[in-house]
Amino acid sequence: MSSRVTSSSGGVSGAAAPDTPPLELVTREVVRCGWCLSTPDYIEYHDLEWGRPVHGDVALFERITLEAFQSGLSWLAILRKRENFRAAFAGFDIDAVAQFDEGDVERLMNDAGIVRNRRKIDATITNAKAARDLRDSDGYGALDALIWSFAPDQSTRPPRPCDLSQLPSQTAESNALSKELKRNGFVFVGPITMYAAMQACGLVDDHVADCHLAS
Repeated sequence: MSSRVTSSSGGVSGAAAPDTPPLELVTREVVRCGWCLSTPDYIEYHDLEWGRPVHGDVALFERITLEAFQSGLSWLAILRKRENFRAAFAGFDIDAVAQFDEGDVERLMNDAGIVRNRRKIDATITNAKAARDLRDSDGYGALDALIWSFAPDQSTRPPRPCDLSQLPSQTAESNALSKELKRNGFVFVGPITMYAAMQACGLVDDHVADCHLAS
């Protein structure tokens, strides 16, 4: 569902896409997607980031990584640790993370500022190597091109949902994206995780019908 709330917080970590105009958190009374109403952190993320197009190999590698770490947890927990993740994983520089060794893994396992899950840390390093190999094979922007090739045709989009219960957890496109990433050596990229990434990165626009950001 969506509700009418007022918020006056501002500013957000992370850069918007280059062609996105400067953004300001809406401070007037508006209707928002119901999932964001529990905390100002969520409201800020919803208004300034969620569903806006994200491009660039590094930015998308970060999003894939954070969605994988979120699996089994709340997104709010990851959102509040995002700056810690960026510091711990070298700003998600693909080449740097691909070179992480056992010493780095132990460092990360002792870092209370992130989610200390060995399988997810190992997966991040594996995925950095896969992203690096994909770039070396197909050039800079290869990860961006691969992910965005699975964006559905918005002209055939079904009517916007009226509430969150009508949103899918995965789609044919997220299943196909998951399979293609796995074919290229990525792990922890299941179809549900990939649909969450598609929502967050603007490949799909799942703001509910009466949300002020629905277009």
